[in-house]
This record gives sequence, structure tokens and C-alpha cells, in this order.
Amino acid sequence: MQWQDEGIIIGVKRHGETSVVVELMTRSKGRHLGLVRGGRSRSMQPVLQAGNRVEAVWRARLDEHLGDYRLEPLQLRAARLMESATALYGVQAMGALLRLLPERDPHPHLFEALDLILDHMDDPRGAGALFVRFELAVLNDLGFGLDLSECAATGRREQLVYVSPKSGRAVSREAGAPWADRMLPLPAFLTPQAEPSVSVQDLSDAFRLSGFFMHRHVYEPRGIAENAARDGFVQAALKAVGRLQEPAEE
Repeated sequence: MQWQDEGIIIGVKRHGETSVVVELMTRSKGRHLGLVRGGRSRSMQPVLQAGNRVEAVWRARLDEHLGDYRLEPLQLRAARLMESATALYGVQAMGALLRLLPERDPHPHLFEALDLILDHMDDPRGAGALFVRFELAVLNDLGFGLDLSECAATGRREQLVYVSPKSGRAVSREAGAPWADRMLPLPAFLTPQAEPSVSVQDLSDAFRLSGFFMHRHVYEPRGIAENAARDGFVQAALKAVGRLQEPAEE
């Protein structure tokens, strides 16, 4: 058995004295593990870092075996990602999200989304908004997608400002007014008429929204705790965006 594909490193574990098991999010094979012999060598360590994009060749006698990886670097961005708390926590948090999906289950759109977000981790506004969309995409692939395209009560696509915590559907300002205190805020950048600007409050509401449904549909039913890296990413992103807003508020 052999295949070749692009992958993004999301995890590395020691295996024996000289080797490592590398966890990739691949373009067409999904989340896939493989053994890299000699992976603890000085020459391989800069390559085998979370966030790096590689060309992978996987070989095994049988498909169900762990198999061996031969990896060649395509984009070494781990050093840049380690420069900020937002990026460092973000890589870990997205890796944890991908581990909620079955191993070797193809999700090419999530590979593309992960690659895009990692390229924009130096922009906290953009990284925060993209991360929330990534969480919602994972939720959708797990079978719990939200419908934020139109009002659940009226079918209209304007003035969508709430999300029903029961149905996961958007609700317009007028239709949701009587139950506003029970609704979750819907940030404008997640609506069909997406606003280009993202404020601290927008991001805070968005993190709360995606986190609420992740807990309800994934973490609580599985009896698992949210990965601590998500909280680190949320706090770092909100803090960074808050600093960017300070000059404009003076």
C-alpha cells in the first residue's frame, strides 16, 4: 500500500529511541498517522513541527497498519507560529478539533481551511474569525451544523442578530425580540451580509456561540473536556484585538 499527498503536521509523539509518530491533516486522506524513522534527528526536528506543510509518502503492507511516512518540507511556518500566543494556542486548538473527527476520514475543505488560517495567524482579528468558522465547519462535519443563513421564524435574511440555543438557527431582531434574553448573539461577520470589521465584542460573542454548541453536541455527549488550548487562543486573540482597538477609541 502506498499513497502520496500534502499534509499539515498537527502532532508528533516519540516512538522508541530515534523515531516519532507524526499526525498529519492531509488533503485527501483526512487525519492520518504514520511512523517517521529517524524523526528525532537534528535535521528532521525543524521539519516535524506543528503547523508545517509537507509532502508525504505513506507506505504500509496493509491499509490498517500504522505505516511509514517519508516527509519533505513544503512550507516551514512553525518558527513564525511560535512567536505569538495567539498562533501557538491556535495550532494546538485546531489540532484538538480535528481529533474529534474519525481518523482517515477525508475532509478536504478542513485541510484548506487549516492551511488558510495558519497563514493568517499574525492577524488576530482574521485568525479569530477564521477559527470560529473552522469550529462551525467541524461541527457541521460531525452532523451538528448551524443554519445562520435565514431567520428560523420568518425566512428573511436581513437583521439576523440572534441564534436559537435550541435549534441552532438564526433569528431576526424583530422575531427574536420577545425572547432576546434567552438567545445567543449572532456576530455580524457570521451572517449572509457579513461585515468586514470584527470587534472584540464580535469575537467574544462568536467564541461563545461556537463553544456553546461544541459543548452541547460534542464534549458533553462524549464525556470529554474542551482542550485547554482553545481557552488560551480565545484569551490571546481577544487581548490582541483589544490592543488594536485602543488607538481608535482614544
